[in-house]
Amino acid sequence: MNRPHVKICGLSRAAHVDTVLSRGGNEIGFVHFAPSPRHLPLDAISRLRAHAGGRALVTVVLVDPDDDLLRRVGEHVRPDVLQLHGRESVARVAEISALTGVTVMKAVSVAGSDDLEAVERYRPVADRILIDAKRPKTSVIPGGNGVSFDWSLLDALPHRDFTLSGGVTSRNVGAAIAQVRPFGLDLSSGVESAPGVKDEGLIHQLFDAVDAAVRTVNPISERQPA
Repeated sequence: MNRPHVKICGLSRAAHVDTVLSRGGNEIGFVHFAPSPRHLPLDAISRLRAHAGGRALVTVVLVDPDDDLLRRVGEHVRPDVLQLHGRESVARVAEISALTGVTVMKAVSVAGSDDLEAVERYRPVADRILIDAKRPKTSVIPGGNGVSFDWSLLDALPHRDFTLSGGVTSRNVGAAIAQVRPFGLDLSSGVESAPGVKDEGLIHQLFDAVDAAVRTVNPISERQPA
């Protein structure tokens, strides 16, 4: 298998953006949601987007955004992807896609098999699907809680074209790749030393583990020319 598409989310420092990009990260994410410890104002996101200089996809994470916020994000940041991590309805996701003309990734929270139905409901209106763990009842943020879910539930899905999130770290990413084989991986708290504080060493450990897992999953005949 190919290396999964890796997105590191909740970034806030140019140095950490550089670390992610130096390791071949495909996508960098910035959170604009005041209750989150990873929240950044739009001008700060704009500066980091400029710093990235087109070296990776730039995603802005929003929670139930209104039209005015979508307009301001478009004007200030010009993101490649809008990640909708709230309770946006299917109709609202379609509306946001039409209004912005930007790639839309809808987050779907999963705890049990019944939650997978939402994946198929959103698939026709969202360009991409992110599957995350449901937040703990004590949490006020919809993602980045460092909790996982039973990945075997995903065996029921007919497609692997989703991004897996929720409690992924360097310690279990190998299992995620081997068991789930998703299109992409999304990490935030899994590369942090504290909520909202990215750790350069943990970022390197994550990419080391991803590369080791891909080498393990791929037979030697797939990795070396005959």
